[in-house]
Parts: sequence; structure tokens; C-alpha cells
Amino acid sequence: MIFVVEKVKLDKVDRQLLTMLQHDVTLSLNDLAKAVNLTTTPCWKRLKRLEEEGVISKRVALLNPSKIGVDFTAFVQVKTCDHSHAWYETFIEAVYAMPEVMEFYRMAGEYDYMMRVQVEDMAAFDHFYKRLVNQVAGLTNVTSTFAMESLKFSTVLPLKPA
Repeated sequence: MIFVVEKVKLDKVDRQLLTMLQHDVTLSLNDLAKAVNLTTTPCWKRLKRLEEEGVISKRVALLNPSKIGVDFTAFVQVKTCDHSHAWYETFIEAVYAMPEVMEFYRMAGEYDYMMRVQVEDMAAFDHFYKRLVNQVAGLTNVTSTFAMESLKFSTVLPLKPA
């Protein structure tokens, strides 16, 4: 099955709104409307359309990992000998059930999958690692690297001018 994601056409005002929301989702409708020279009703309609079209997929709070004690970051790369659809579904289901996995990608290149894992410390990572390798059959190589320092982290996607 091939999924085709259709791009949404964004004008200058859409891009301004999206940029502001990526930096601070708590901005009031009134503040957003003023910033893009609209009244609140047309501004609200634009935001509603952007949500309905899937451009705005969620509104969340970003937590500081250090403040809540999960500032140990590991990047885990996985190779498998099984590339069947059934194995793929089982693997995805297992990884989705692991809240420590913050990002998860199917890769091209030497490794088949990569994930970013966020835990308390090395002992917590070791526990995660053991769960992963014991829960999923068919893993031929699991290698991990650990971040010593976070130099940049952003959730703001670059929006090109219209």
C-alpha cells in the first residue's frame, strides 16, 4: 500500500500563523489575528482549516527532560534479518508500547531502523535495551550511542516564504 500525502497550499498569512504557533501555542486568537492583520473570525477560520487539513496535527506542552529526570538520551540503531510485513507490524507495535522511544524511523543505509530513547540513566537504558531485544525476535544487530550534551533541539519546522 502506497500512501500519498498531498501538500497543502499555504499563503503568507498561513505561514505567519504557523510560525507563531510553533514558537508559542498559548498565543491568544486576538494576538494571532492582530499579528497577521486579520479580525478574529477569519483568523479562527484559517486555524480551523489548517487543523482540518492536518497541517496542525497536535497542540502539546514540551517538557524539559532535565527537570523531570529523563535527560539521558540514546540513539539506537537496529538491523533485522526479517523484512516481512508481519514482522514489521509486530516490531512497530512493540516499539510503540515503549514510552521511552521519542522518535522512531525506518532508515535507508546500513541500519534498518533508528530510534531516539529518553530515560533516567544508564541503568534505565539497560532495562529498556533488554526489553527491546527480548521482546522482538529477528533483530540481528542493535547498537547504541549516547548523547553527552544537547546542543540544539527544536520542534519548529522551517517554513519557506509563499
